[in-house]
Amino acid sequence: MKKLIIASLILAVSGPAFAQKYMTRTGKISFNATSPKSPEKIEAVNNEVAAILDAKTGDFVFQLPVKSFKFERDLMQQHFNENYMESDKFPKAQFKGKIANMQEVNLEKDGSYKTTVAGELTIHGVAKTVSVPGTVVVKGGNATASAKFTVHLADYKVEVPTVVADKVAKDAVIIVDAAMAKK
Repeated sequence: MKKLIIASLILAVSGPAFAQKYMTRTGKISFNATSPKSPEKIEAVNNEVAAILDAKTGDFVFQLPVKSFKFERDLMQQHFNENYMESDKFPKAQFKGKIANMQEVNLEKDGSYKTTVAGELTIHGVAKTVSVPGTVVVKGGNATASAKFTVHLADYKVEVPTVVADKVAKDAVIIVDAAMAKK
């Protein structure tokens, strides 16, 4: 009986700690690297983004399989994975950081909150410190984190062959949209 009471107390105390996390496995990240001279769009979407936000600390992490980016054309997707991102060698991209102004975000109250997210973005095996503006929208107990920022491809050692250099932009616009449920 004593063990049952202790176990119940531990669950009662740790329950609120578990409720401080917001998570998803179906977040969305898209990018557009279309050059103004390109006759076709160089863009893709990945709907297999895992994300977790710690409401207490503001720690925010997302990770995604690079091969899960979907392009309009299969050949473009093949070139992206084999030639640009080397997806077999660098299968994941990730961000580990923190919402810098978490004290201004009330996850218990519906609303839209402007944020700044700072941390380490790893793409193509290269980690860089980044700071980007974002938004957290709280609605019905769930939180959606979104951001839009630009990544310079050369900073992450993504090489664009000279044959297609006029079609692929040197910078990619990244859009993050992660609807997370309270866990």
